Amino acid sequence: MSITGFSFPTAIRFGAGARKEVAKHLQSQGLKRPLIVTDKALGALPVLAEFKGHLSGLDVAVFAGVFGNPTASQAMAGAQAYKDHKADCVIGFGGGAALDVAKVVGIAATHEGHILEYVWDHPKVRPIDKELPYFVAMPTTSGTGSEVGRSAVISEDDTHLKRIVFSPKVLAKIVFADPELTLALPANVTAATGMDALTHNIESYLSPAYHPLCDGIALEGTRIAARSLVKAVQEPGNLEARSDMMMASMMGAIAFQKDLGAVHSCAHALGAVCDLHHGLANALMIDTVLAWNYEAAPEKFDELAHVCKVQGGAKEFVPWLRALKARVGITGKLGAHGVKRDQLPRLVEIAVADICHQTNPRPVTAADFQRLFEEAM
Repeated sequence: MSITGFSFPTAIRFGAGARKEVAKHLQSQGLKRPLIVTDKALGALPVLAEFKGHLSGLDVAVFAGVFGNPTASQAMAGAQAYKDHKADCVIGFGGGAALDVAKVVGIAATHEGHILEYVWDHPKVRPIDKELPYFVAMPTTSGTGSEVGRSAVISEDDTHLKRIVFSPKVLAKIVFADPELTLALPANVTAATGMDALTHNIESYLSPAYHPLCDGIALEGTRIAARSLVKAVQEPGNLEARSDMMMASMMGAIAFQKDLGAVHSCAHALGAVCDLHHGLANALMIDTVLAWNYEAAPEKFDELAHVCKVQGGAKEFVPWLRALKARVGITGKLGAHGVKRDQLPRLVEIAVADICHQTNPRPVTAADFQRLFEEAM
């Protein structure tokens, strides 16, 4: 058997009210001038103003320049805001996009060159060889789990291709995961981000890569999301359901260090070509791809059905997923969400180039992706 390395290093403060501990924690580290990196929508909402109210004694600046899928230009603008404020730490406050930008603001602020020169597959990738600013992550959605991840997904501004900055150095020093921050999320965002969390757990478990620690986390994350996603959407003030989804989100992101699969390759293509929300893209593809994957891992589908309390076992898991999507309001095929048939060749091209499908339960060819996209249309 080959030797495999495992790592689960992130410190997490989890629970209602965790946001109120941030100021004391930063002060204990000798930090005084945080830059909050968030998105445009959150920057104008009471939830951010309320959080800032808990940062008395600190000199706080806000960069609210993140919107849509996170881009390289947003990261560079955030780095300039960090320099202008003479900040000494970064607080990432938001969903996956804001957190991904927040992770790399410190790189761009302290290192030479453009942030895209630090993506892992750049032909002359620059090293992250200077100490990065102290980074605190605060998720306000329960989907990507970016707060516990060691990578940041940043899109090229012109091509919209997603690029990945990958390094343990971008991990948050500490995560303050406060489910009260998600109480005001609209139902459609709760549904899409929740399906993202569920997809991470399911795809990680189905991956044939060897990582029993992640398998255990992925199964439990799937169980937690399955029991609480509908409640979180239909009962938005249900703090227990919101807590479950925030935990399932983090568990999915921890689990997918094992790897993902073809659902994510399809979703990344849909994000690049059609600018679809990542969680929605996963939700629109998951049942189609998993139905195709079934024959490669029926025993794992049986285990997924068991933890989700699906009657009928493995073969009923994908129909259960379809019904779950409908219950949380995610309906229609790709075409109903603006995807055009003339975009299929580009979607297939990007999906094939995406690394995630290399650990799909079944090998995926360009012809396979073509059929999967056509079926999902």
